[in-house]
Amino acid sequence: MTEKELSKGESVDSGLVVAKEVFPKELTIIPLIQRPVFPGLLIPFTFSGDFYLQLIEDAENTDEKLLGAVFLRKTAEGDLDDTDLYDVGTVLKIYKVIPIDENSVQIIAQGMKRFRKVKQTADDPYLVWRVDYIEEVEPVVTPEIKAYLLEIMNGIKALLNVNPIVQQQIKMLFTQTSYEKPSMFLDMVSNILQSETYEMQELLESIDIIERAKKLLILIRKEIEVGKIQQEIEKQIEEKMSKQQREFFLREQLKVIKKELGMEVDESQVEIEKLEARIKKLKLSEEVKTVISQEMEKLRIMQPGGPEYTVTQNYLNQLTELPWGIYTKDNLDISRARKILDEDHFGLQDVKKIILEYISTIIKSGNLSGTILCFVGPPGVGKTSIGKSISHSLNRKFFRFSLGGMRDEAEIKGHRRTYIGALPGKIIESLKRSGSSNPVIMLDEIDKLGKSFQGDPASALLEVLDPEQNKDFLDHYLDVRYDLSKVLFVTTANQLDTIPTPLLDRMEIVSLPGYVMREKKEIAKRYLIPRHRKEHGLKASEVQITDKGLEKIIEDYSRDAGVRYLEQQIKKIMRQVTLRMAEGKGDSFSITIKNVQEYLGKPLFSEEHLYKRQIPGVVLGLAWTPYGGSTLYVEASSYIRPGGGFKQTGQLGNVMRESTEIAYSYVRSLVCDDPKVCKFYDENLIHLHVPAGATPKDGPSAGSTMALALYSLVHNKPVKKGFAMTGELTLTGKVLPIGGLREKTIAAKRVGIKELIFPKENEGDFNELPDYIKEGIEAHFVDYFKDILKIAFPAD
Repeated sequence: MTEKELSKGESVDSGLVVAKEVFPKELTIIPLIQRPVFPGLLIPFTFSGDFYLQLIEDAENTDEKLLGAVFLRKTAEGDLDDTDLYDVGTVLKIYKVIPIDENSVQIIAQGMKRFRKVKQTADDPYLVWRVDYIEEVEPVVTPEIKAYLLEIMNGIKALLNVNPIVQQQIKMLFTQTSYEKPSMFLDMVSNILQSETYEMQELLESIDIIERAKKLLILIRKEIEVGKIQQEIEKQIEEKMSKQQREFFLREQLKVIKKELGMEVDESQVEIEKLEARIKKLKLSEEVKTVISQEMEKLRIMQPGGPEYTVTQNYLNQLTELPWGIYTKDNLDISRARKILDEDHFGLQDVKKIILEYISTIIKSGNLSGTILCFVGPPGVGKTSIGKSISHSLNRKFFRFSLGGMRDEAEIKGHRRTYIGALPGKIIESLKRSGSSNPVIMLDEIDKLGKSFQGDPASALLEVLDPEQNKDFLDHYLDVRYDLSKVLFVTTANQLDTIPTPLLDRMEIVSLPGYVMREKKEIAKRYLIPRHRKEHGLKASEVQITDKGLEKIIEDYSRDAGVRYLEQQIKKIMRQVTLRMAEGKGDSFSITIKNVQEYLGKPLFSEEHLYKRQIPGVVLGLAWTPYGGSTLYVEASSYIRPGGGFKQTGQLGNVMRESTEIAYSYVRSLVCDDPKVCKFYDENLIHLHVPAGATPKDGPSAGSTMALALYSLVHNKPVKKGFAMTGELTLTGKVLPIGGLREKTIAAKRVGIKELIFPKENEGDFNELPDYIKEGIEAHFVDYFKDILKIAFPAD
């Protein structure tokens, strides 16, 4: 022993010198990442990485086996810098090193003494500090210190109740410490706490006993509160789990009791028996029998509750719930069918005739194979209700679904069973819901089918609506063939332009034109007014709508082709009546032409504008829209401009623009035999306009009207009053046939026009119109434009 070391010794009564622990002036620093360490207990530490492994190995090879453990202020990247570390740390003495793997090691070490950094003396290969050791003399235990120590001990006992994990450490604490050494006691307690790291560092840097005891007590109370919250969470989870376990055990006991009493049966066996009973009632094809037999065998050997069991069970349920071989008996009484159609719908004689023809075909041949009807017409004309009437008159089940906006072909043909949540398509679903293999299935809004990356539903419908293919329809989910040949498919559309041609070819088109005043009036009296009177809880004696009042409603508030707007106005009247009755304003109400506006407000439609006097260059034309027919003027004017010219306005589409060009060229070729008139073209710019300018217009039936307006302008002669016309024109003056003749005739009658000019080829269409539409109409049928001139200018 050196003299210097002896100077650190301590005398005892025997005269011998007992050496105290001698600490070097400089310490190799080991950074601590998780938390600071306190003097006192032996603690295991785990370190990973080449830096720590080499540092611990070099420290172990020294005589002192000492390291300076300092907590990191922040986790550093790359080389450690002394600014990343706190200034106060603890001397660690290594007692044992235990390798874990090639990159990790565990050490058993004891915190010995606090130290404070003086300066850094080296940083390669390790950080080395010159330090001052903080001498801690155990103080005399005053009543204040003892009170703090007792409170801390009580806190530790309370912590034990809420956090049993620290039980072993607390027992060790009680065996290794006493109140006689308060500083050591506080450090030992600090070592077992799990508080925030910065708070633990503050505790390490607190030298004064009272100050350290206060901080420690605060941290203990925080941990007690955290422990109580953890206990509450654990209690809630445990209660939930206990309830589930209790229910499970009770269910199992119930099963055993039922089994002993002969009341319990195997659930999977019950399901199999249900399937077998269902199968016996069906008339299955050989293909379906084979598939069901295979799937039943798989189901018998599977464990209930497994994913494959559920998939197979669902598939068998879908297969056996279909109406294989189940057909409703058709009504073959043609008189009864006619009566049903007449009761359900007023008018529509052409449509009823077609339906009765199909029913008579069933009577004669026994089947209706290959029939797909497509009802085309504006909204509100009764397309969907006609489908219901067909099913009623045939005594068949009815199922309707809309195709509007459908973008996925799987909606039609189903999903393959490999997908989670796979289901059959709408066609199979409709058979399942109707419970029949020969229902009437209405595919609504077929003109509004979508198309996306997921597929083309219109292409999927080709198989459904093809009589040669749908007898072997294959749904992706079922993967077995189903006969759809006995199904009567009915589709509806507002227009045909957006329906793909291959799909259109598979359907028979049945047009439902708009209703005239007389038809709307009868529909309202027979169906709409009684229905909504009943729905609003009113009696016939409480509300009446006179004939003139009804005509006023139709004319000023519901000029659509169908009766949808008319129905809305009738409902509005019924609501107004119920309100007035509730307010005590009367017990009986009559809606007449004089008081309609009190119930419905300002008219939605005004009289269509007609010129009071005839003007050169102005001709009244007829147009067709998806919402019915309408009248519109074609106006032509001119102004002087050398070289002439021609322009068109009125938001005309490409077809109408071509019609204006043809009309301009034809009229110019027609009048240029007269040099004076021909000179008009060279000196004037001609402007053709179709009001209203905000409404887009297009269609192939305005050429003759435009040509007549130009002819009238060039000759400065107005056409005769009181007629309207329609027809397309060629460059040779031929007047071509048009569509929508019924709607255009109705539009003319609505504004009081009695004389009409139609193409010669439309004479048959006009003759087929009901007499009440043709009544009062003088129709002229022309083959060439020169025939129109004879009618428009009778004085020439």
